[in-house]
Amino acid sequence: MFAYLKGTLERKNVDSLIVDVHGVGYKVFTTASALCSCQASGSEIKVYTHFYVREDIQALYGFLTEEELKMFEQLITVSGIGPKAALSLVSNIQPSQFGLAVLTEDADKFTKAPGIGKKTALRIILELKDKLKKEYQEVPQLKCDIPEQTSYKDNRVSEAISALVMLGYSSQEASRAVSCVFDNEKPVEQIIKDALKNIGSLF
Repeated sequence: MFAYLKGTLERKNVDSLIVDVHGVGYKVFTTASALCSCQASGSEIKVYTHFYVREDIQALYGFLTEEELKMFEQLITVSGIGPKAALSLVSNIQPSQFGLAVLTEDADKFTKAPGIGKKTALRIILELKDKLKKEYQEVPQLKCDIPEQTSYKDNRVSEAISALVMLGYSSQEASRAVSCVFDNEKPVEQIIKDALKNIGSLF
């Protein structure tokens, strides 16, 4: 219903913003990180929004970036994850780290967010991993500098490179990082982990 709101920041509350758009004040629930990042009242602000509707609640949730909004919307599709838990996760995990944590089954990353236990973390991974893998696979195939004679299984090289590109690295950076750590015995999740550990030293 609302893609975003652009107006004047009227007030910051403990868990929300009041955004004045042409004389109409919208209460937008947001993350702790967004509240800290917002400037003083009276400044112009743009928040990307999700209109959450249930039988007993109608509320606007807003974020300073589209990536955070996308992460929030992915999280609330998970059974048992409501807006409050999703906000806690978005406040404590960057969207790029979120995708990587799901793909590599790093449950400990999620439990760092207040209110998120191990069972919830595992449920997030279980329900979102296939969805995120599909997104990575839909990234256009990228050329890489890995020797042609290397034997690959299940397109793991393309999946790993695509995942790194989705996380913000260039195709050249991703390709080179994967080429340095690739091993036929490694699952794609381990290839991505190892590539990320080494990517900073390559450029």
